[in-house]
Amino acid sequence: MLRYLTVTRGFVMCKRAAMKPHVLVTSNTVPSEGIDLLRTKCDVTIIQSANTTREDVLQALPGHDAVLIAEHFNVNSEFLNIAGSALKVVSTISAGYDHLDVPEIKRRGIKVGNTPEVLSAAVAEIAVLLLLNAARRTHEGRLKLERGEAGKSNLQWLLGQDLQGSTVGIVGLGNIGQAIVKRLKGFDVGRFIYTGHSRKKAGDELGAHFVSLDELLEQSDFVVVAVPLTNETLGLFNANTFGKMKKTAVFVNVGRGKVVNTDALVAALRNQTIFAAGLDVTDPEPLPPDHELLKLPNAVIIPHLGSATKKTRRDMSITAAQNILNGLEGKPLVYEL
Repeated sequence: MLRYLTVTRGFVMCKRAAMKPHVLVTSNTVPSEGIDLLRTKCDVTIIQSANTTREDVLQALPGHDAVLIAEHFNVNSEFLNIAGSALKVVSTISAGYDHLDVPEIKRRGIKVGNTPEVLSAAVAEIAVLLLLNAARRTHEGRLKLERGEAGKSNLQWLLGQDLQGSTVGIVGLGNIGQAIVKRLKGFDVGRFIYTGHSRKKAGDELGAHFVSLDELLEQSDFVVVAVPLTNETLGLFNANTFGKMKKTAVFVNVGRGKVVNTDALVAALRNQTIFAAGLDVTDPEPLPPDHELLKLPNAVIIPHLGSATKKTRRDMSITAAQNILNGLEGKPLVYEL
């Protein structure tokens, strides 16, 4: 049975102020700062669940002027039909928006926004964490400790890959990709290269060189993926792609899990086609406990923690809320898609 929390903090739908817009928040995990901002001008209904189902959202949706998406629910024609003509703004607490049918939303005259730049620093930090851990075989070392296989050190034990003097390739030099380069500069990286649709001024300013994808794969000691999921990037990393990388290469993905063919990655790691991988995102997500990826010592995997800091999630909630307020007032969204 669904429970709802309105501005009066009751557990059922309460009578709303006559003139206030009605905003639906899809989870009770949204930081309070964003909720408090919405409440300054709106009547807010929060679905009282940390693991909201799509059915929960669709049941609560009709009659709301705006919806704040706290989970990756598909906002498609079905969703929009159920929302009805009252819906004016959709705002998602995420940088990625592959769960939103943006053309269909905009075709119906609904404004749609996300929260990209506020999470760039946090995700970049996770990328560096994964890169270093995968390169220096920390997960494998921990497994050996747990099995009592560490023993006495010797000069050839658990040798990793050097970041100093290496070539780091960034696939997708957007806000996150740029933030990664900035954070890696202090490690005396030899060369930064990147690929994408075109050469970027930001790349020139960072001293990064624009190359083709094939050139990046062949030249990089570290390949860091920071692209959104689109029709173009779906399955971009597959057996063919991994086969073009160095056997000593470290692969890091902080973009989206479906950018990678998981079976191909498992094979590349198991067969030592590449040296190691660091993953914040996977396909499927989350991985089931018995998944083959989790059995590989050269795979460092965390459960999508890229933006998971208190400050970042707070800022994301505020930005998502401000998107809604701006949209309801006829102003440009902070980040409009």
